[in-house]
Formats: sequence, C-alpha cells, structure tokens
Amino acid sequence: MTQVEKYKKPVRILHWIHLVAFVLLFLTGLVLFIPGLGFLAEDSWTRVIHRIGAAVFIIAPLIYLIVKPKSVLHGIKMAFTWGSDDIGWIKALPAYYFKGDESKMPPQGEMNTGQKLWWLIVLVFGFLLVISGLIMWFAKTSAPPALLQWMVFIHDVSFIVAGAMFFVHIYNGLFHPLFNEAWSAIYRGTISEGYAKKHHGKWYAELSKGKE
Repeated sequence: MTQVEKYKKPVRILHWIHLVAFVLLFLTGLVLFIPGLGFLAEDSWTRVIHRIGAAVFIIAPLIYLIVKPKSVLHGIKMAFTWGSDDIGWIKALPAYYFKGDESKMPPQGEMNTGQKLWWLIVLVFGFLLVISGLIMWFAKTSAPPALLQWMVFIHDVSFIVAGAMFFVHIYNGLFHPLFNEAWSAIYRGTISEGYAKKHHGKWYAELSKGKE
C-alpha cells in the first residue's frame, strides 16, 4: 500500500517530548488541583517534577522554533485560518463522528478542522498555562495578591480545558475507528494514500499536483 509522508521526524520528536512533559504536568497538577490527593505532594517532590515538566514544555518548542521557524509559523497560521470548509466540517461532525456518515464532509487540508481545533487549543491554553505558571513560580512573593489569584484562576481553567481535550485527543488517536491511522502518522510519520484522500483530500490533491 502506497504511503504518504504526513509528519517529518523533527515534528514527531517534538510531539513525543511535549507529550511526556504534558503528562508529567497533568499528573502532578492533578495532585495539587484535587485536595484529596494533597498527601501525594508531601516533601514537595511533585512540585519538583512539575517544574521539570514545565521547563521541558517551554524549552522544547523554543528549540524547535529556532531550528524550524518557517514550520512553526506555517503551523500557527493554519491554526488561526478558518474558512467555509471548516464550518461545513463542524456542521457534518455529529453524523460523521458518531455514525460514520462522511457524505457531507468537505475535503480537508493538511490539518482537518478537528486537528486545527486541537492545535488552536494547544496554542492558546498552552500559552496561558505557561504565562500564569511562570508568574506563580517566579513572582510568588513579589506580585500583588490579586494578580496571583487571577493567575491561579487562569491556570486552573486552562488545566481543565487542555486536560479534557487531551483525553479526547488520545481517544481519537488510539481508539476511534475513523482515525485508525492517526497513530501511524505520528509514530512512523506516514499514512496510506487512501487515508490521505479520505481525511485530507485537498492537501493530498495539492501534494499529487506538486509531484506531477
């Protein structure tokens, strides 16, 4: 079966590094977020792990930005570029997601609308998590109490939104039957030609035209 390259190796490496960092942040943040789990934070070892995860979470994308600035800007542009095909995708989503009805799904680009939505959430709420977290970390004793309270609120809301969408992302990538090659895409970097046509029709057409 003919394979199409979906993600280059540097993108996949960044994805897995960021995933590990996020999981560390999520688990150690969950300990602080739920009072009943507070005993796990004794001796502050979870705080140390949380800060290590935060450092990796911030530094890894910055390194990638330095190495691949055009790729980063291209990805950000895609996340914030929405059109009629995206609106059509959202309208067709319930029947598509729960019943497998693809009849009203408009052809998608390099990122389909669902991926763009996830990427947009990563960018927006990842930024809010980083900014609020850094202020709480480095300005805990110097920032005004009102500012710190707002940072805690923003951090908690961002944690809930990003965490909830993370579970949706994992379910879609590993278990949902419609996205059976998502794992292959991010693990091996390739998807089948048929999967590319079905899920990224516009992108595949552009890719084929470029090869010709």
